[in-house]
This record gives sequence, C-alpha cells and structure tokens, in this order.
Amino acid sequence: MTTAGNSPLRVALIGYGAAGSVFHAPLIAAADGLVLDTVVTANPERQERVRATYPGVRIADGTDELWSRTGELGLVVVASPNRTHVPLATAALRAGLPVVVDKPVAGTAAEARELDALAESRGLLLSVFQNRRWDNDFLTLRRLLAGGELGEVRRFESRFERWRPQLKGGWRESGDPEEIGGLLYDLGSHVVDQALVLFGPVDTVYAEVDVRRPGAEADDDTFLALTHTSGVRSHLYVSATAAQLGPRFRVLGSSAGYVKYGLDPQESALREGARPGAGGDGGWGVEPESLWGRVGSGESPLTGGGRPEPTLAGDYPAFYAAVADAVRGVGANPVRAREAAGTLEVLAAARRSAEEGAAVRIPV
Repeated sequence: MTTAGNSPLRVALIGYGAAGSVFHAPLIAAADGLVLDTVVTANPERQERVRATYPGVRIADGTDELWSRTGELGLVVVASPNRTHVPLATAALRAGLPVVVDKPVAGTAAEARELDALAESRGLLLSVFQNRRWDNDFLTLRRLLAGGELGEVRRFESRFERWRPQLKGGWRESGDPEEIGGLLYDLGSHVVDQALVLFGPVDTVYAEVDVRRPGAEADDDTFLALTHTSGVRSHLYVSATAAQLGPRFRVLGSSAGYVKYGLDPQESALREGARPGAGGDGGWGVEPESLWGRVGSGESPLTGGGRPEPTLAGDYPAFYAAVADAVRGVGANPVRAREAAGTLEVLAAARRSAEEGAAVRIPV
C-alpha cells in the first residue's frame, strides 16, 4: 500500500453504475490525498464514459488485475451491485487492501460483522459509504439536538420519497432476494442509519413493506416504526410512489419542533456534473434560504410559524477526507461495518414484521 508520507493513495473503484459514476468517482477525484487510479467495469459504454471524464485513469474488465497490483494501490472502493459487496470486500481485504463498500455493506448483520472482524484481524480499514450522514438537513438536525433547542425528542419522522411511477428495471428493482434490491435495503439503509446515529439502538420494529407499481417485483413503498431504547419513536418512510412529497424531517420535542422540506442538493449537483471545490466559490452543498427548515411550536411552518433555521452546508467530501486520514492512521474510521450491522438488524426485523403483520423485538 502507498500510505507513507504525503503520497496520495491510489484508489481502485469497482463498478461504474449509478453509485460509482455519480457518487464515488467524483468524490474520490476531488479528495485531497486520493487519486482515482483504476475503474473496474466490463461495460463498453461505461468504459468510454470513464475515458471521457477521467483521462489517464486505468480501466479493467475485472478485479483480477487489482489483486496482481496490490503494491501500487492504497484503497479499493466497492460500488458494484449489492450481491457482490461481501465477496469483493472479502477478496480485497485478503489481498491486504483497505476497503470502502457502498451501502448496504452486506445482506445480513452477520455478514457485516464477519467482514468487520476480517478487517480488524488484518489491521485494515473497512468503511461503509453512509453518505447521508453528511446531508445538510441531517447535519443541521444534529446541531439542533446538541444545542438542546428542541428539548426532549419524542418523535422523529423521516421521509425519503420520490415520484417514479414507471419502473426503471435493473437489479435494484429485482425481486430475487440474492440481489438485495428494493427500497427497504436501498433508501431504508439511509433513513435507519440516520435514526440510529441520532437516537441510539432500537428494541422494537414494525414495518409495512409494499409493492405498488404494476409489474414491480421489489418493494417500492415502505414504512418503518422504530421504538428506540431511549424512548424516542422514529417513523420512517421510503417510497418511489409518492405523488405529493412530505417533509424530509419532522422532529417533535418537548420544547419545540423542527420541520424541513426538500432533499440535500449534493446528489443533484453531482448528477449534473458539478464537483466539490470546482470554481473555488465555497458553495458546495449550500441550499437557498427558501428551503431552510423552521423551528417553533404551535404553528404550521407552511404558514410561517416558527423561526427559519439556517441549513448547514452538506459535506459528502468529508467522508473520503476521513477515509484518507484513517488509512494513514491519523484519523478514525468514519463508518464502521459493525455500525452498519446494527442497521441491517433493523432492516431484517422490518422484513420479518411485514411478513408477520406484527411488531418484532430485537434481542439486546
């Protein structure tokens, strides 16, 4: 591994679909201390896009080339389909390379813990790309909670809703359990992770996991109710069939509430080709004041109730900055696989709850 001194870590990115091309490649390329060295994809059209976007980056049809070049690489990023996460992360760790895996890191909590143990036994970084921890609204809510402005939080409502009435196809919408598709494990990985970070472990899960669109195989409209051991109740919604979008967050405390509409702008900026740090204007992750949430009590934010709460800038680049520091031994792993295992436990309980039509307890 190239980890000494100030030499950049050379990164191999496995997969150049939506996750690899929209999120990982541009964030790696923009990160100080990281260099995008190789992209692994066998798709000719994607190979051409890599050449056009990142001239000089190596392209590999498969992962065998990576394992023969381990001395040249400092990090492997797994952004391939969900079913490949565990075998590819395992291969990279056994080859002696630190690894970042897109969420969900695995299909089960047991697999996530096994990967974490393998990384620990080899003294290697294994981090999970839970980028929504660096969303603008999530960072703002953490600031509000740290300042005690809402009092004791009693209910947390989180929505990640979209209006996509037509199927797009592909493995994410497959009904094959081995693909680990559907919104429960896709967007659900984000909203559950955020709830656990904010309010701690969960002891009871109730879920409604539905397939709404004609011809759909995987869940596309899902609701989870979590009871945290802290006493907070989280109501989480993920949907591709929401004709009217609800608030991203609605947080009710003993002193005040916080209501925030609209999604963090970083994903749309990345999809449009914008890059962190480009232009040097410091505007990355910043949203207009018209989208700020509101804090108050007894009035509707839609009619101007409460005070506007400035939204902190979103900061996806912070993830890879932390990864670079952690590989060099000068910082902490931003998201450990054992944390992701807690999320996977909740998602498994949610699936069981939906099948049984009853709340499921998670053993302590």
